[in-house]
Amino acid sequence: MDEMNHKPPASFLYSLKAVLWSFFGLRRKRDFDHDDARLNPVHIVIAALIAVALFIGLLILAVQWAVAK
Repeated sequence: MDEMNHKPPASFLYSLKAVLWSFFGLRRKRDFDHDDARLNPVHIVIAALIAVALFIGLLILAVQWAVAK
């Protein structure tokens, strides 16, 4: 394997960042291709579950705040 093309696996925070950008649909094709080779699928699943839980929590808080007014 060529040393110049070898990249270390991405960290969990990098995976979380990729998932959050994907929630907004703001991923470039080039970035997706780059991440596809580095990201750990387990990190992606865990990051997605965390992001969904946060999103649902924010929706619940927004509804409670709107109903309380």
